[in-house]
Amino acid sequence: MLTPDELKQIRRISLQAGRRVDSLFAGGYRSAFRGRGMEFEEVRPYVPGDDVRHIDWNVTARAQAPFIKEFREERELTLMLALDVSGSMAFGGDTAKRLQMARIAGALAYAAVRNNDKVGLLVFTDQVELFLPPRKSRGHAWRVIREVFEHRPQRTGTDICLAAEHLGKVLKRRAVVCMVSDFLAEGDLQRAMAGLRARHKVHAFVLHDPLEHVRGSGLIEIRDAETGELRLIDLSTIAPDVPLADRMKLLRRSGVHPTSIGTGDDPFRKLMLHFGTAR
Repeated sequence: MLTPDELKQIRRISLQAGRRVDSLFAGGYRSAFRGRGMEFEEVRPYVPGDDVRHIDWNVTARAQAPFIKEFREERELTLMLALDVSGSMAFGGDTAKRLQMARIAGALAYAAVRNNDKVGLLVFTDQVELFLPPRKSRGHAWRVIREVFEHRPQRTGTDICLAAEHLGKVLKRRAVVCMVSDFLAEGDLQRAMAGLRARHKVHAFVLHDPLEHVRGSGLIEIRDAETGELRLIDLSTIAPDVPLADRMKLLRRSGVHPTSIGTGDDPFRKLMLHFGTAR
């Protein structure tokens, strides 16, 4: 169950998302997904000037004459949020990454609803912990935000490859996948993301915290940016540091459009910049 403080945080994030989606990046969201996918409609005889890449070679072979596939633009977008809730995302017991993830998920969910698109949710660690099929309603967007807070991870490991494979199985039609993670994971990440991108448009939001780059052991005291509360952090529990630049390069090599978001950044402005440069 959620605590009263967490419920207040959810309501605040919901209001922030609702106010700032239109003012900051709703236009970028739509323009970034323009031409987001085409749905097969029929085959017809080839006409000189048609794109030869759309020739249906199976029908052409049977008919002994060239036929081409015709497509129509999908009327609505399916946006899938894939959220990493593994141990490193609860870095040091702090909620900073969790809050940023909720802001990002909330903003994207509201942008989808306001554009009459469906939105779904996948929550994962080293297993799929929650899957909400894509739906289209404000109530569903609210549930997405709530689940970011309410879900209590059953495991602490990370398996992004498993999450990508699961999405490949459950998403039958082309979708836009927005994955939020620190991407501190083992396995062939490049292969997994490239495989997912082969069928879907993939955006990656790389969450990071300055303390992740601190080396050593012992206890240090930090102040919670949200509550002002002082906390003790054990440096020996910090996840191994894979340089942020290396994670970004790996994602780009996979054909994914990544944006890094620090725990001290304004996530709404980061989203605006992300969709302003997305292709």
